[in-house]
Amino acid sequence: MTHKAGFVNIVGNPNVGKSTLMNQLVGERISIATFKAQTTRHRIMGIVNTPEMQIVFSDTPGVLKPNYKLQESMLAFSESALQDADVLLYVTDVVENPEKNMDFLEKVQQMEIPVILLINKIDMVPQLSPDGDTKVRQQGKEAPSRAIGEADNRLSGIVEKWHALLPKAEILPISAKNKFGTDMLLKRIQELLPESPAYFEKDQLTDKPARFFVSEIIREKILLYYDKEIPYAVEVRVERFKETEKNIHINAVIYVERDSQKGIIIGHQGVALKKVSTEARKALEKFFDKSVYLETFVKVDKDWRSSQKELDSFGYNPE
Repeated sequence: MTHKAGFVNIVGNPNVGKSTLMNQLVGERISIATFKAQTTRHRIMGIVNTPEMQIVFSDTPGVLKPNYKLQESMLAFSESALQDADVLLYVTDVVENPEKNMDFLEKVQQMEIPVILLINKIDMVPQLSPDGDTKVRQQGKEAPSRAIGEADNRLSGIVEKWHALLPKAEILPISAKNKFGTDMLLKRIQELLPESPAYFEKDQLTDKPARFFVSEIIREKILLYYDKEIPYAVEVRVERFKETEKNIHINAVIYVERDSQKGIIIGHQGVALKKVSTEARKALEKFFDKSVYLETFVKVDKDWRSSQKELDSFGYNPE
């Protein structure tokens, strides 16, 4: 029996649903997926194994024009995904301007490997049923067939625009949030994978260590509970991770750029930090399926986003 294996890299602009798609395809929640843009900062691999195949999915940061060194590293992660893919998934959605970030798109146009263009969030097309049915619903009743035609026409127009930009790509409308089209996508990926032995052990879920996911889960809670620039000025480092058979003891440091940000993270009498820590602990216990003791601290590291030395220490090095 032949075995297939390959790298399937997910790229696209910020906030189009790449991390949600990754989590659906892998079946585990390994990428931050929030309503805020630029949540994914690293290139994160998620591995799907069956006896006959191994798919190594790779989630990447949203493509953007960098304004500081952190964003330069994020763009480098995205561009590196163009170099080693066996199949490329370019993710967009029904509201994005197809000509956004044309520099990156031109690189995708030149690729010789199979490219699947995924038009995500089709549940947002006006009048289109969120479960992907050909029927539409309006105030609990089936809407007139004219509304169906309008939704179909809009989606067809989006497909045509993208086909003009990426004529060699296969185009598949999906809703990652509602799992519409993802089974069909997995089947097509399996068809396109090359014959190869597995690249990783068959019981391996990701290439990242446990400490990485601790940092990501804490950062996710900060993204959810703080506004404005705070989430984007934050990085998390795990300084202690001691695991026993029954529990895990974790010490984590939340880095910010200014003393004022430190005060906001901690909050009055430490209430804000306690809330983040409690929610992070609950998520970590679910992730590791063990009791977790989590201690969090806040430190100021001025301009860490612009220091290459600091970025390297936080793992922002695509090489």
